[in-house]
Amino acid sequence: MTTEPRELADLIAALDHPDKPTIRAAVDKLIALAETSETLRQALHNRLSDAGHRNYWPVAYILGHQARPSGLVIRTLLDALDHREPDIRWANGLLLVRIAQQEGAVVPLLVELCATGSAHQKRMALYCLRDLALNDAESRLAMLTALEDKEPTVRVAAVTSLKVRTDVDRAVRQKLLATYLYDADDRVKNVIAVTLASLGSPDEEFMRALNEASRSGNGQIKKSADAALKMLQK
Repeated sequence: MTTEPRELADLIAALDHPDKPTIRAAVDKLIALAETSETLRQALHNRLSDAGHRNYWPVAYILGHQARPSGLVIRTLLDALDHREPDIRWANGLLLVRIAQQEGAVVPLLVELCATGSAHQKRMALYCLRDLALNDAESRLAMLTALEDKEPTVRVAAVTSLKVRTDVDRAVRQKLLATYLYDADDRVKNVIAVTLASLGSPDEEFMRALNEASRSGNGQIKKSADAALKMLQK
């Protein structure tokens, strides 16, 4: 069954609609239609570079599901990691992970974004690198560097991303421990306590710090320290 030109035009116009359910419905239909229509893919790509539209991420999201998305599509998806809506950030992040699994050139862009992006973009780039399950020096360095970011939520993302790597060595452990000892944000300290405990084989300095934290008057710090100690006792 063919789609009438007017219906296609209406679907593309709906990408600028302020209502997210309307946008999502149009996106789902256009993803399917674009798979078999080069004309539609080209029209969408032209729309991506047109000025004056309300939304650009839905167009990039549609084109990102097609084979070998262009650099403009990738850049628009990376920009969308700064979207004000968390679900839109995550949808675009998950798509970027899928693309990066096929297009290795996306990984350096994510690494770069860990240093140059907004707080939202840095966090999402770190989570993308985490989900790619990488063990390369560049992405590991990006995560370690992010432990010193001025935004605490970025530091939290760096910790949780390091947690799942298989190349965590003594240098990484020492960096996490130093952050645990000196970071001023409780959220960062809490996630590091559990992360270091999950890695096992704690050194004496970490055990001293945990035991001291378990006597803290700060309920959250005490709770995370107790949880870490319990993990280490198993």
